[in-house]
This record gives sequence, structure tokens and C-alpha cells, in this order.
Amino acid sequence: MTTTSKVKKYLREIWANDQAGKKINAFIQVRDEKDLVKEAEEIDKKIKSGKAGKLAGMIFGIKACINVEGLNCNCASKTLENYRAVFDATVVKKIKAEDGLIIGVCNMDEFACGSSGETSAFGPTKNPVDLEYIPGGSSSGSAAAVAAGFCDVALGSDTGGSLRCPASHCGIVGLKPSYGCVSRYGLVDMSMSLDQIGPLGKNVEDVAKVLEVIKGRDECDSISVDSKVSVKVPKKIIVGLLDYETSDKRVGDLINKKIEEVAKKNNWVVKKVKIDLIDLAIQTYYPIVYTEVFSGTRKFDGRRFGKKIEDSCGPEVLRRILGGAEITKAEYGGRYYHRALKAKRLIEKEYGKLFGNFDCIVSATVPRLPWKIGEKISVEEGYATDVLTVPANLAGICAISVPAGRIDNLPVGIQIACDKFQEGKLFGIAKEFEK
Repeated sequence: MTTTSKVKKYLREIWANDQAGKKINAFIQVRDEKDLVKEAEEIDKKIKSGKAGKLAGMIFGIKACINVEGLNCNCASKTLENYRAVFDATVVKKIKAEDGLIIGVCNMDEFACGSSGETSAFGPTKNPVDLEYIPGGSSSGSAAAVAAGFCDVALGSDTGGSLRCPASHCGIVGLKPSYGCVSRYGLVDMSMSLDQIGPLGKNVEDVAKVLEVIKGRDECDSISVDSKVSVKVPKKIIVGLLDYETSDKRVGDLINKKIEEVAKKNNWVVKKVKIDLIDLAIQTYYPIVYTEVFSGTRKFDGRRFGKKIEDSCGPEVLRRILGGAEITKAEYGGRYYHRALKAKRLIEKEYGKLFGNFDCIVSATVPRLPWKIGEKISVEEGYATDVLTVPANLAGICAISVPAGRIDNLPVGIQIACDKFQEGKLFGIAKEFEK
């Protein structure tokens, strides 16, 4: 299929099943058809002449907190409702340079604050598998767009599971790269200590292909580094099976069965591993997030960008801003934030030791099934959905979610985590689970 015919097919699907009556509501903005077709035709010419880039023929959705010149970068908030990006994020530049075609901007939890896809100011994203259920967040629109067949791949961002959780709930593949692997220049981040941009795709191969293009050192992002990604799996793999009781026993049983099958087929060694500090992960994560959300949103004061955030944001964003304001009060002297950073370093250290004995750590991605849109769950229950994904962000390691099966026809993802900058090994192991 040519790029031109593919983009026309995707547009038909989007207008019929996404934009019409906000059926899925994966996209906040879709580009003009004439512009898309013209660009696709140019890419097809390049393919025909043998001069096309590595991503030629691939259609992308981009999360609404990543700048794409000329398109909305509103972070799914009324605060930035009419803001259009004036430059391309580094990842977007790299995609365009390799002839990837961007079809539109994807919905998300407002300012990436949320884990369900329900906090967007432009309405919740629905799970394409079952429209009554959440798709997971905060990269909800990006995951739903891929799962619904509106694009080949999508970019999202991951602070504590925001790529992997929606990948799990929507039955696709989602990667959180190692901290520093991908430039964040042009990302409106929620937490500068934790955020990473990463791809969502229908299979591991597409996700690996995109990472190969977007990774690398960027002078505009001081934490970014150069790293090699080679898809190689050692002959002898030692799998660390996380000893953690999922809130839904059926999820744990499905994951254990999947690991047993794959390990037996590949003659891998599986050993249970208990991470002592995993119960501290959520308590460590939120003081950091609240503080950095408060700090990062001070620029949205209504003078330079849109409206004042406190006057125009939703309750979840406001909760985090107010929490951060409280934590950073002068009388506390940064005590709680710095204690959380100390705990973060302890978790990072513990994972470093574990990867001296294991090639990967495997668990469920989310310890429960997705809930119905509008279903009342407590803030604590919502935050607890990230309990198995948050540690990877705190430790700065790479982690991926791949489909493991279904329960009550709802997808369940398995999370595989490897040491820092071991994305090549991660992809190789993930492909065995994908088979």
C-alpha cells in the first residue's frame, strides 16, 4: 500500500470512528487532507526513487504535549486551548527528516495529570477495544489511535507509566526508553526528573524502528545521551519474575502463565525476585511529581501562554499544583522533595544490583483491568494503577509493555524491564513474548 492510499484510508477511519460524534476521541486535531495527501505523494516519489528515509510510509500521531509546528500543543487543557506550536520538538524534527508523516495531534490527560484518559478538557478518550472502558493514560489518545487503526505509530510521554499503562489497556506495544535516551526538547513535561518521550505501536519491530530514529544526544536537552540500540538476546536469559500480588488475581495468573510458556520455549531460567522498596515507589513518586508540576506550571500565568492555569485547569491538575505549592512552602525548606529524591536514588541503586543477577524483570504492566468511563474510584485507587510502572521511571531504566492476553475480552499487558540503555536486549526479549 502506498503512503497516499494509506493516509486516505486512515482519514476515512478517523472521520467515521473518531471525529464524528467523538466516538473514540483519540485526536484533538487532524491535519488538512489536502496537505496530508500532497506530503504523502512526495514521500511515495522518494520511495519509488530509492531516496526515502527510514520511516517512509509510516503514519504518526503525536501526543498534544509535544510541539509540532503549526499544530495545537494545548496539553488537552483550556489553559492552552488556542496555542499553536511555533517550532518542532527534536523528536518531531527527526521523524520528519526520515519521511515519517504526522497525521494529527492526540488527546491526553490534561497536562499529563492522570492515568485513565478521562481528565482531558476536550472529553475522555475511549478504549477502541470496548468504548465503555478507559484506554489508560496519560498518553490515552496516542494509544487509542494506534489500537483503533488510525495511524501506524504514535508518540507519547511517560512519567510513571503513561505509555505502558494505555498500551496494556488497549492491547498494543508501548515503550518507556531509559532516562536520557530520547531528547525532551519541545515536550511540555509534567516532571523533569522522570519524563521520557517514547513510541506506541502495533508491534515491537515498529517501536524499535522509531526509537532508532528519535534517540540520541541533543544539545537542546542536557540530560540526553548517545546510546546504541541493537536487537540481540543472549542465549542464556535469567528472568526475574516480580513477586508482587496484583489487585486482580486473574491478571497475576495470566502473567505467570505467559512467562512460564515463553521461558519453557526458550529454555530461560525464571527466578522470583522481591524488590524491598517497591512499596515506597508511589510514596516517592508523588512528592516529586507534585513539586515539579507546581514548578513547571509557573510559566502558565496568563501573560505569555493562554490563560492562568489555576483559573482554567481541571481538578486533577489543580490537585497537583496545590500539593506542590504546599510541599515547597518556605517553612519546609524543600525537606519532603529532597527526601523523595533520596528515596529515588535508593530505588535506582536497588535496580542496579538486581540487573547484576537478572537480564530482565517481568511483571504485569497494570495490576488490574481497566474500569468503565465515569466509574467512581478513589484518588488512591487511581494512583495505585501505576504501582508496577513507576519504579522504572524512578530508576531511569527502560521498560516495555506487550500484550499478554485478555480477561473478559479486555487486554492485559506484560511489562519487561531491562537496565539503563539496554533497549536492544529489551526488544529482543519482548519479541519472544510477542510471538
